[in-house]
Amino acid sequence: MKRILYIITFALAAQFSRAQQRPQYTQYVFNNYLLNPALSGIENYTDVKLGYRSQWTGLDGAPVTSYFSINAPIGNNFLQGDATAFPAGGGLNPSSRAYTQNYMAAEPHHGVGLTIVSDKTGPISQTNIDATYAYHLGITEKLNLAVGVSGGFSHNMIDKSKLNPAVADDPTIRDLAGSQWKPDLGIGVWAYSSNYFFGVSAQQILPQNLYITTSTSSVQNKTVPHYFVTGGVKLFVSEDITLMPSALLKFIAPVPVTFDVNMKMSFQDKFWIGGSYRRNDSYAALVGFNLSSLINVGYSYDFTTSALNTVSHGSHEIVLGILLNNRYKVTCPQHTF
Repeated sequence: MKRILYIITFALAAQFSRAQQRPQYTQYVFNNYLLNPALSGIENYTDVKLGYRSQWTGLDGAPVTSYFSINAPIGNNFLQGDATAFPAGGGLNPSSRAYTQNYMAAEPHHGVGLTIVSDKTGPISQTNIDATYAYHLGITEKLNLAVGVSGGFSHNMIDKSKLNPAVADDPTIRDLAGSQWKPDLGIGVWAYSSNYFFGVSAQQILPQNLYITTSTSSVQNKTVPHYFVTGGVKLFVSEDITLMPSALLKFIAPVPVTFDVNMKMSFQDKFWIGGSYRRNDSYAALVGFNLSSLINVGYSYDFTTSALNTVSHGSHEIVLGILLNNRYKVTCPQHTF
């Protein structure tokens, strides 16, 4: 009996007691929408992202995350006459000083979207399906403010076939609550201009009890709210080369506050490289390419610095972006970085 409880406790510790219960992303700058619903409809096209992250490769049962996200704007004034979306062909490069000087706040508009995130750690898996909504408003000539909300469901599962009991028909395994659906809710605020952004968001704000029960004992695991604060600024190295330092703070009780610090260098609207540091966890190298007005791609590799570096070969993350209904044929985001 104790052996089975140890197995379950270890799996739960990996899924629910690590720095955060929700997945972490090295390339959060490439898709802040995953952390903040206020980014719904921020661009002049339908933004589709497909992502895959293999964390701590080489460690059996390590976290694996995959996701699909899509969001689009609603509002003819924004879609057909946004001040930063210049004539078809892409207009000014968002990495240029001229773009910053000519930037005007976006027309008021709505945004809607959908995220599907699957996270698997050992025998435990969690899938979150959330619809999102945001409203964008220009509060000054160059500053936009967006407020967003997400809502949906979280599906939590334990694969009993991956647990090997020492005793056949052990009640610890037999009585597991192997599949549960729970409501999910998140909110966010996002302020953005041509050369900086700042956002605050909360995920999983409806705490839920996840029970694993047996005939003789009960182990309770409670979800907790996740709070994120992120910001970044664009600095010009030359006319077409920019640096963008950014940071992501994570507040998840009862663990200590943690953070990610990123530096991204963009070369016109063609490609970018970068580096990242995650407190007490890893360093990372990042690279991305804007291949056309339809497709872009980003890749990162995390070098583990925690005690897991003796058994882990690092973490891989790849993100594929697809720009649908891209009427201005831009090859990189105009309102995000």
